[in-house]
Formats: sequence, structure tokens, C-alpha cells
Amino acid sequence: MGEIKSICVFCGSSPGDDPRYLAAANALGAAIAGAGIELVYGGGGTGLMGALAQAALGHGGRVTGIIPSFLSRREPPPRGAHETIEVETMHQRKHLMAERSDAFVAMPGGVGTLEELAEQLTWAQLGRHAKPLLALDVGGFWGPLLALLAHMRAAGFIRAGADFELLVARHAAEVLPMLRGAATVPRKFRADAREGVFVRPA
Repeated sequence: MGEIKSICVFCGSSPGDDPRYLAAANALGAAIAGAGIELVYGGGGTGLMGALAQAALGHGGRVTGIIPSFLSRREPPPRGAHETIEVETMHQRKHLMAERSDAFVAMPGGVGTLEELAEQLTWAQLGRHAKPLLALDVGGFWGPLLALLAHMRAAGFIRAGADFELLVARHAAEVLPMLRGAATVPRKFRADAREGVFVRPA
């Protein structure tokens, strides 16, 4: 895929109950900015989203927020973002976030964060993109989802040859090296009679 110039981070608009979540958001925002990579995120100024954006801005990073207009009143964007794009629907938000990003990271969050991650996993499985996907598993937050994905594979609902790769990092410092490593591995698409599926060449 080549160089990663922008990273989309999905995360909660609440801080969560574990202080490690906010610490990870601050560390990841700083790391993204320090690497000269643009942060693309959901646009809000509260919770993990707000901490992530403020950390990136505080370390001189470029930040683009994409937020539906009905949420901008509930979760006002932080000051200083280089670009805040208001859209009408959640679908438009996700489309633009995906379009503007070279990789995806899912931090702890709620149903919205889960849905954003699941959509990108689905599109990767269907061969619609080959961008690296990573779950930042702070304090084991994503453990239940990882167990569910393993169960889906074991039950035959994630078929061999129509799989996807979800990277898992335990600490924010691991995120950029893992994404860069995944981006440098050659990838290609192939199509079968039913769907396009992503496969990693041998």
C-alpha cells in the first residue's frame, strides 16, 4: 500500500471508566502528530475523541474532524482543528472518514465505535479496501470482540479465503510500527464467483 499519510481513529465520545483509556488517547494523538501523520476522526470534542484530537493538536499535528450536524451541537468540536467537516448523516461521515484515511485504528468506545470498526472489517473482507485495520486493546477492552470473531471463524461464518486481518496492539506505542509494517506487505485483490475477497500473497 505504501506510506501512511493519514490515520482514521474510531473511539468513544465518553472517557470510559478506566483512566488507561484517556492515557492511551493522549499517547496515540501525540504519536500520530509526532510522526507527521494526519489524524482523521469523528470530530467531537468530548471523551476519548476530544482527548485524542487535543493531544494531536498540542503536538503540532494536523487534525480533520468529520461530524454530523446533529452531533456537533451535542459534542462541539475542539478549537484548533485544521478542518471540521459537517455532514448530514452517519453514513456520509463514515464514507468521508474512510475516503480520507490510509489506515484505521479502533480505540475503546461504544456501539458507534463498534459499528465503525465492523463496517471496515466487512469492506476489507469483501475486497473493497486493503488498508490496515488495528484494534488498540487497552486493558483487554476488545477481548470479547476478538473471541467472537474467533467463534465466527470456528463456526464457519468467516470462511477460509474470505478472511480479513485485524491487527491488535496492547499499547499506543505499538500502533504506528504495526500499521507501517502492514502497509509495506504487498497486497492484492482477487475475485471469485461470489464476491471480491482480500488475500495476502504467499
